[in-house]
Amino acid sequence: KKILLSPVSDFNEYFTQDEISNKKLYHLDMGNIVIPTGNIMVRDPLVYLHQEELPYFIKVPTGTFPLTTLVVEVDEGHHRYVATRVKFTENKAVSYTEALIGNEDMNSLNSGEYFGFNVDAGLATIVDTQTRDLYCNFVDQWEKENPEGNIYDNFFAQEFKKSYEKNPEFQRTDGDWINFNIPGTDLNIPMIQTGFGDGVYPAYFGYDENKKYLRAGCSVHRYRNGIR
Repeated sequence: KKILLSPVSDFNEYFTQDEISNKKLYHLDMGNIVIPTGNIMVRDPLVYLHQEELPYFIKVPTGTFPLTTLVVEVDEGHHRYVATRVKFTENKAVSYTEALIGNEDMNSLNSGEYFGFNVDAGLATIVDTQTRDLYCNFVDQWEKENPEGNIYDNFFAQEFKKSYEKNPEFQRTDGDWINFNIPGTDLNIPMIQTGFGDGVYPAYFGYDENKKYLRAGCSVHRYRNGIR
């Protein structure tokens, strides 16, 4: 069933064109992401990013890499985030395969379907497990110090507003993305609005002609049976 793990969309086409379906496309630079161990995951950072969560079974290169989100202009002044990627090299990706944890039931996968990751807070992150652990520790400490508080309403909402004030392009006034530095560390965790809110979204690894990793990324729109 390996063929079913390939995306129905061509991400090379996404990231090399300036429009798709007669809609303008833009590249949004979100800074860098640090990968200290190579064990990564894509999750909803407010709901499903727990320390017992398993990373994808394939490791990626370690180091500091650029993080870019593709944005489509749906209507004048109205934008949606289409896909986010971490770019490991400048080589061209010739194939993409869905990122898997390793315990998925392949027999349950049918044409036009994917396993993906769940989103319940309208946000996605690409994160290394070491960063995940430090982030979870930060959240646990914040909640201990603010037992009556809500970490999004009482903390992260302000971070998103600061992001809009600093980088207003392609954001609503309440903010649509952050690249949050975890206090007391040199690691950061991006949080990016998903194009259609809550749901299930796929994540993929890109490979060059030598089958070396080029990119890891998530499509932040949903599609079923080839309908984007």
